[in-house]
Amino acid sequence: MPTHQDAPSADRQASSRPTAPRQVAKHRSGRRGSARRTQLIGLTAALAAAAGTVGLSSSANSTAAPSSGSTGLSPSQAGALTAARIDRRDLGSRDASRIDLSLEATQKAAAATAARQRAAKLAANATLTQRRALALAAAKAAAAKKAADSAKALASAKAEAKAKAAAIAKAAAAAKAAAPKIVLPTTGYHLTARFDQAGGRWAHNHTGLDFAAPMGTPVRSVMAGEVIQASWAGAYGRQVKVRHADGTVTSYGHMSEFDVSVGDSVEAGSMVGRIGMTGNTTGPHVHFEVLPGGGSPVDPEPWLREHGLNP
Repeated sequence: MPTHQDAPSADRQASSRPTAPRQVAKHRSGRRGSARRTQLIGLTAALAAAAGTVGLSSSANSTAAPSSGSTGLSPSQAGALTAARIDRRDLGSRDASRIDLSLEATQKAAAATAARQRAAKLAANATLTQRRALALAAAKAAAAKKAADSAKALASAKAEAKAKAAAIAKAAAAAKAAAPKIVLPTTGYHLTARFDQAGGRWAHNHTGLDFAAPMGTPVRSVMAGEVIQASWAGAYGRQVKVRHADGTVTSYGHMSEFDVSVGDSVEAGSMVGRIGMTGNTTGPHVHFEVLPGGGSPVDPEPWLREHGLNP
């Protein structure tokens, strides 16, 4: 600097001029100013390096200490600058680590939340499935119980119907067993003519028994059998004939109406018609005949007695 170049001349003039002390002071002041400027430059560079605004070296090695010659810094300033850069790098690394840790914690928290949500959804689905299974099982049990109850009721109804049918059959069998094997052709009667009786009322001798009774009195089949005739028969009027198991045919004449048709099955006591006055007759009665094997008539009285009846 000019102050340093002028120093020898000032020394030479110091012995001859009284102003030498002022020049020496000026020289010292210049050196102090230069030192201050150097320190200020170093401090500014350190601050700039700490703030990341000054690059101290073009070298790729960021941790190498810069030379004082290239930066104009003293070794202590260069060391401070290097320390500041290292601190800044470490601070950045710590900040990056904290960011990474924070991000990792956030991701873990999000994953934990998603896992809890999935677990809750799975639990809800499992509960719903269990409820559906229970409802299905209950419905199946109810259907099975209903089917069992229906089957039980049906079986009970069948058993009851069977019992009723058996009771009816038993009652019918009992009634049939208790029913008389043979009955008289009518009730409330009196005999007005007997077999082989002669008289002007008949073209030949009488061929049966006449049971006189009021008009409309029921006329009954004397034994069980099958109706083989139910029609008008001339002098016999309305006549019904019944064939019995042994081939004997019984005849009922002069009736006012029929209560059977040909082909009907009748029991002893079944009504076949009613007392009337049709055909050749002088009063209401039923003309009863017995024809063994369907042939010629025989006296009904002994036939009835043989079967336990007394007309």
